[in-house]
Amino acid sequence: MLSYQHIYHAGNLADVHKHSMLAWALAYMTRKDKALSYLETHAGRALYDLSDAAALKTAEAAQGIGRAADWFAPDHPYSQVCARIKAAHGDHAYPGSPIIAAESLRPMDNLTLSELHPQEFAALKENMISYGGVFKQMDGWEMALSMCPPEPRRGFLLIDPSFEVKSDYQTIPKIIAQIHRKWGVGVIMLWYPILSDGPHKPMVRALKDTIPDGLNHEVSFPPAREGHRMIGSGLFVVNAPYGFAEEAADLSSLFSRQLSGPM
Repeated sequence: MLSYQHIYHAGNLADVHKHSMLAWALAYMTRKDKALSYLETHAGRALYDLSDAAALKTAEAAQGIGRAADWFAPDHPYSQVCARIKAAHGDHAYPGSPIIAAESLRPMDNLTLSELHPQEFAALKENMISYGGVFKQMDGWEMALSMCPPEPRRGFLLIDPSFEVKSDYQTIPKIIAQIHRKWGVGVIMLWYPILSDGPHKPMVRALKDTIPDGLNHEVSFPPAREGHRMIGSGLFVVNAPYGFAEEAADLSSLFSRQLSGPM
């Protein structure tokens, strides 16, 4: 599926959930003086202008990072990356997960990003030129299956599909189980949307049945606009880093507390 472009949704509350946990996890993992590999299956363009007409059309960023910008302490890894990107690219700039990863990694670490959409891939390479890394214009699932286990074996795989391909809900548990069998030490983080009709529920049950010790974390939020189906955001994490569950619990409390008032 080549129709999805994340600019329409960049900076929404699902991004706040996903990106804050990603930044925290990588900050924790890079404390250890040992190289790691970072891989991402659906990278997008990496850098987003929230004043772009596409972003303004949905207004999801206004209900997301526009509201959540001061939720996190200045020394939180997510706050630090967002601040550096704004300083470099302007107040309307928002980092996608590839830049959050690149800003978190060290020279000893490896970065591999996959994106199939031609325009998004071209923008990805342009926006990531100062960071370096390996960029692959290919199906993200094929990249993950072909490259895992990576070298170095210590590492993190982010799986962040659009879920426009409805069969993803059925195939994802099988693919993650296959990757986990090949790469037993890898941290694998899947993001998924929580929609009002609940298509994620059988997928999450299958993931829990297949990988019982995986960590599942979900947050709820009101729809960004009338008729919008997304009412939450979920993560399923294999080999979650130490302290991840506690950070996720704190984030749940933060979402609940900050969203208790009117949107």
